[in-house]
Amino acid sequence: MKKLLIVLLTISVAAISADAQSRSRRRSKAAAAAENTEAAEAAKVQITQAPRLGAQTCFNAPSLNGATLLGQCYKKQRRWIVLETKYDTFANGDVKFTDQLTFTWHVVLDTKSATENKGNREKLSPYSYFTTSVTYFNIPAGSHASSVVLPPSYLERYGEPKAIGIVITDQNGAEIAGDSWSEIKQIKAGDKFWENPAVMDAAMGDKRYVERRQGLVDRSKTIWALVNPNDYEATLQ
Repeated sequence: MKKLLIVLLTISVAAISADAQSRSRRRSKAAAAAENTEAAEAAKVQITQAPRLGAQTCFNAPSLNGATLLGQCYKKQRRWIVLETKYDTFANGDVKFTDQLTFTWHVVLDTKSATENKGNREKLSPYSYFTTSVTYFNIPAGSHASSVVLPPSYLERYGEPKAIGIVITDQNGAEIAGDSWSEIKQIKAGDKFWENPAVMDAAMGDKRYVERRQGLVDRSKTIWALVNPNDYEATLQ
């Protein structure tokens, strides 16, 4: 009988402990959700439309008529890589402006999709990584756009964008929003792949799996600044 009581007591204690742990986990999840909600409300910024990937990002540039001494060097249209995202900012009481937001873009191009370097005749690394930051100022509450571009030679040589990450920081450098999107098997959507050595430092023989390159620029510094200019706020020059 004593052994039976000990067994029943042990089972009861274990059940109480498991129930307490379950309640603790539920409280932790609820607390985390509340913290996330508070952080989102404090941030006052939300990505509302994800950037596209692949061929959907490739466009012929807008053209302007004008006289030049050289005329046209290229007789056919060349496509640019144009990466865009929409975001909303919100009023905080009577304060209807956000002082400053910085969008840091992380972009991976897939060499296989290069339009001129077909079949990777140069035997470049499979992927090319680009990054740049764009800072916007005096942002009124409402919908806005952020955009960066790569000139035609990058599409022709390094390929189409197959993974994109965005990190949004405030004037203090604190991360307040962001996400990532991917069509590359080795890069999971939602991950900060640019901080993952298993992706960024992987090697293939004498080459990197992902080669770091330069060239990604804010659209305001290109011909694309003339397209829907009211959607974009003042940038840091």
